[in-house]
Amino acid sequence: MNPFFKSDRQKPKDQIIPFLQIILEIGPLLIFFLVNFRFGRWLLHHVRLFSSFEKPIYPATALFMISIVLAFGISWRITRQLPLIPLISGIFILLFGSLTLWLNNDTFIKMKPTFFHLSLACLLFGGLIFNKKSFILNRLETAIKLDPEGLRKLTKRLAYFFLSLGLLNEIIWRNFNDEFWTTFKVFGTMPLTIVFMLAQAPLIMRHAVDHKKSDFESC
Repeated sequence: MNPFFKSDRQKPKDQIIPFLQIILEIGPLLIFFLVNFRFGRWLLHHVRLFSSFEKPIYPATALFMISIVLAFGISWRITRQLPLIPLISGIFILLFGSLTLWLNNDTFIKMKPTFFHLSLACLLFGGLIFNKKSFILNRLETAIKLDPEGLRKLTKRLAYFFLSLGLLNEIIWRNFNDEFWTTFKVFGTMPLTIVFMLAQAPLIMRHAVDHKKSDFESC
């Protein structure tokens, strides 16, 4: 077959530039933040599509959804694959965002992080109960090799962490205004996640599997 006419399945997957990957993941959140804080009021008064809404969070939600779809499209165009957990989060955003705009009720988009994080927690707790690995752990194991005890401990910690994020989101959106909740969503959740993962370094180092040793023992 002529190499110029190879099908997409035959083409090797391109690696996405790390900086572009960060932009694709953080960009939609920044758009949501900026529209809610700076441009939402203008859109409400000057764009007929948003004239029936009362708060900036609605145009912010609409543009958030559009930017998510664009980010997935760009990522797929380059790599021919989508990261699983961001994909699931994006599906939640599209579902709860659509309900927000359709029913003119911002409760749905505010509860999206709650449902998303509680769903992840349930998957991890379920894996512990039934002694089965979830897709989250399968993804982690491609980067981090742990012995069974370490994997079990990390699973439990991740489950409690996601549960805490879900409960924290509920506390914040129910007790603070839209601006505070948006700020927490954009600039709170990710730093908390980074701090949590850094705090797992001792556990990972203690239970990491030595590849060379394991290969030797398997011979």
